[in-house]
Amino acid sequence: MVHTRGVNAQLPRIGFVGLGNMGGPMAKRLVAAGHHVVCFDINPAAIDAVVAAGATAAESATACAASADLFMTSLPRPDHVEAVMAGPQGALAALSPGSIWVDLTTNKKELVQAYAAQAPDGVTVVDSPVTGAVDGARTGKLTLFIGGDEASVNRVAPVLDNLGLVIKSGDLGNGNVVKLVTNQLWFVAAAALGEGFATGLANGVDLDTLWYAIKESVGDSFVARHDAPSIFAGHYDPSFSLDLCLKDLGLVAALNANVATDLPMTEAAHATFERAAERYGADQGELHVAKRIEDDAGLSFRLAGDWTPHWEK
Repeated sequence: MVHTRGVNAQLPRIGFVGLGNMGGPMAKRLVAAGHHVVCFDINPAAIDAVVAAGATAAESATACAASADLFMTSLPRPDHVEAVMAGPQGALAALSPGSIWVDLTTNKKELVQAYAAQAPDGVTVVDSPVTGAVDGARTGKLTLFIGGDEASVNRVAPVLDNLGLVIKSGDLGNGNVVKLVTNQLWFVAAAALGEGFATGLANGVDLDTLWYAIKESVGDSFVARHDAPSIFAGHYDPSFSLDLCLKDLGLVAALNANVATDLPMTEAAHATFERAAERYGADQGELHVAKRIEDDAGLSFRLAGDWTPHWEK
């Protein structure tokens, strides 16, 4: 549980928009670190939860931006960022000289760069998408990939240290490139894990033995350790939807267009997630890519155990 230590007036004031599965826990950690956090979300209950931890509610995203030294957005999709930031009444225009917009969204490199070019005089932009799932957001063990000019990155990094490991990734937009590469490899691994389980089970190996062997071998991965319990429990991780997977895979595909060859593993993973979304619905949990294999092969990936959902840890 995050406990507020009280506001430290010498720390940067934070405006935080987007208080969902990832943004809410991150905002609470910044409150606990002593920052004055002003927050906004379209969901009043999400605002209430962060206010209960010690933040102050804003009436709008624009008002939130106007109050901030560092204005942070953690939103599901690039079009949501556009809805918050764009236009003369948008949050970008409301930022004060000397402030920095920190976009934590997994976003388009070009979109962040375009807004940086439109920013008011004296306002700078960094992109810092995150990875590490909801439990990482709650416990401060995320990895954050930050891109931007050196002075802005150096101002922002000590604040982001409260959320996890900060990796300086180069110029503005590179944070999103690095994040999408990590997701590219994650999705390939997630699409493959169910295939490995199916091969072992269909040939007489117990699932618990198979999982132990995978973790203690060259087959090990974050997916095997962190995501497999969501398959065993049968909920397939509703904290991250197939729709969000496909959004990110679309962003990856746009980056892959700059590669002068085909990338068949990534293309196959994209097709696998599309099949799962068509079968079960895009709003279902990401690991339905494994359920599709279970169902078609007539197998069960249920495994007895105390599989506490990672967002409750």
